[in-house]
Amino acid sequence: MPLLSSRHFSSTTPVQREKPRVKELRAYVVQKDEAGADYHRQQSGHWIIDTPISNPMSVYPPYRKSRVSWGIDVLGTVIVEAELEDGTVGVGTSIGGEPACYLIENHFSRFVEGQDVRNVELMWDQMWRGSMPYGRKGLAIQALSAVDLALWDCLGKLWQEPIYNLLGGKTKEKLPVYATTSRPDLAKKMGFHAAKFPLPYSHAEGEEGMRKNIECVRKHRESVGPDFPLMIDCYMSLTVPYAIALAKAVEPYKIKWIEEFLPPDDYDGYSQVKKGKGEASCLLTTGEHEYTRYGFRELIERRCVDILQPDITWVGGLTEAKKIYSMAAAYDIPVIPHGSSVFSYHLQFAYANSPMAEILIMSPKADKVVPVFANLFTNEPLPDDQGYLQLDENKHGWGVDLNKDGLKLQRPYPRHQH
Repeated sequence: MPLLSSRHFSSTTPVQREKPRVKELRAYVVQKDEAGADYHRQQSGHWIIDTPISNPMSVYPPYRKSRVSWGIDVLGTVIVEAELEDGTVGVGTSIGGEPACYLIENHFSRFVEGQDVRNVELMWDQMWRGSMPYGRKGLAIQALSAVDLALWDCLGKLWQEPIYNLLGGKTKEKLPVYATTSRPDLAKKMGFHAAKFPLPYSHAEGEEGMRKNIECVRKHRESVGPDFPLMIDCYMSLTVPYAIALAKAVEPYKIKWIEEFLPPDDYDGYSQVKKGKGEASCLLTTGEHEYTRYGFRELIERRCVDILQPDITWVGGLTEAKKIYSMAAAYDIPVIPHGSSVFSYHLQFAYANSPMAEILIMSPKADKVVPVFANLFTNEPLPDDQGYLQLDENKHGWGVDLNKDGLKLQRPYPRHQH
């Protein structure tokens, strides 16, 4: 008997397989009382909207007290379902609300429906090029991101693998997590490995605002002790001189990094701050409001920051994020994505240059860990009480299920009647 029978060898006749084509894209919004992917849609009493936070509108006194006062939550959530001809359904999400739904249903659908779902690069490129006259950043790329994430979810379900396996498998068995919160002291008690808090005042409040900022930093440092890592989120609110002064002023308090301190397009300004902070030990980070690999190429080549922070639901989805990861790896720059929950976690498991993950503490008083996307999914993964996160290898695709029974989904621009 031969050691190997003929069945061990591939046939000379190619195997004909049916192409897994996309049947339909569907874009939904949730009701205004449902936060979903837009975590700024919160009721009064939530720390995210009631805590003074420096922001791009801080130069105007009426908008200094809250991020939502100037309408950051006006668009809301968009949810995309991509259904294949075999009935497989993938889900992606971003912000963009009804305007994003319009783009997806009336423009992006032509590049996706009828396409082999395995051609994610082709579909991404066509959506990108097709929206170039009105897109390139912001709303159009957020809408594109939701579509891309839904397509990757389909791929994972087709191949019965979690997304991180489609990217090459795990580089770590568990993922350390830091908390973005108004209460670093509570984050430490909950087991997180670090905490990031919002800067209360911008340059518009002058020297008094700077004194209050440093007092805020001092109180947080005292609340967590000398060795717990602390970071500051400046949310696009400062100027170059102010950011340099802040980096030097917080030196006694061992701040790990200062984040997104300038408007996202000020690449020269980021380079100036990096040079100007001198011997100050804090790292500099940005990228949350950057879009596609082109913006990140500027940040990398100009040596703007020490850490990159793309939001996977905003940057162009997984197809674009993996390019950014690879560019950063060539320069030994860590990538620690902003928020984006499960969509970030798979990338962070798959890439060695992702040392830890962020979770936004979404409970109103910042005193417990709850899903970042509220009730959008029935099974969003959360870190354990030691501050580590793991993903279920038996869950395929992104591994989360849309909570259709718990959401009031509305499809504003339906094109097909069932």
